[in-house]
Amino acid sequence: MVDPRVSYGYEDRIRPSEPLMMIWTRSSKVLRSSLVLALCGFALAGCGKKTDVTTEAPKSQVVAKIGDQVVTVQELDNEFRLANVSAEKRKDPDTIKRVLGELVTRKYLVQKALDAKLDREPTVLLDILRSKELVLANALASRDVTTKSSSISKTDIDNYIANNPLKFANRQMMSVEEISFPLSSASQALIEATKEMNTLDEVDQKLTGMGVQHGRSSGAISSGDLPPDLLNRIVAKQADDIFFIRSGTNGVFFKVTGQEAQPLEGDAAVNAARQYLRQDIIKSEVGMTSVAANLEAKYDGEYASIMGRDGPPAGVK
Repeated sequence: MVDPRVSYGYEDRIRPSEPLMMIWTRSSKVLRSSLVLALCGFALAGCGKKTDVTTEAPKSQVVAKIGDQVVTVQELDNEFRLANVSAEKRKDPDTIKRVLGELVTRKYLVQKALDAKLDREPTVLLDILRSKELVLANALASRDVTTKSSSISKTDIDNYIANNPLKFANRQMMSVEEISFPLSSASQALIEATKEMNTLDEVDQKLTGMGVQHGRSSGAISSGDLPPDLLNRIVAKQADDIFFIRSGTNGVFFKVTGQEAQPLEGDAAVNAARQYLRQDIIKSEVGMTSVAANLEAKYDGEYASIMGRDGPPAGVK
């Protein structure tokens, strides 16, 4: 039976290098957390502005021309950065062809959109403004996180490894059979409808009957990526227990089919501990930023009640 109490969501607003909860599938698909920094690529792509003057770059820096627009070496390098392309891969002709082709296509579409005066439409203007805000907010958050992450010491790492044995010395890798589906506003009703189901086959049939797009596959979950209370429930599970978790923008029903010890040691453990500590910094930054923003904000009308503000904070007029 699906345990309705076991429902976890990991929504890092600033993207860490690795998610808090990962599910590896044998088809190599990875379900990852939806994080704000993950929006940067999209945001940058949407920040085009129309201008009557074309900025000319030195010929040595131009890699392509599309009408009056040019693609520079700096722009191409930025695309590589956003796509996490390694320095070696940046010299690979196939990689260059793919990334440069996508950049040229985007430039072409932007020019067509500007010619059609789409940049004057209210909703498009709002989207451009939102994209700019996301880029600036993420740049500030990323800078703060990077600064604090650089202060992580060897002692911090050693202590973290010693205090979290399930992530390291006692780590277990659990084989799972899973059904994943994209979360939506109707997901809670779907979860409620599957609470009494005892098999993934029943869940599969229910999702199909409700017209919910989903996929079924085999995968693996590391004990190090699960909250302690969920891990305890899995350890105490019955043979046919089904669990539900939220992973990024997806919901996942899964059944544990086996497990084996896979300790994480040496350099791999050090690197993982550094990433986990960075995630803790991110969560702390997100929490503090949200509190600070809410304290500074003044909500009007019905929104003051919705946001839990019946009036201005004490001392504020």
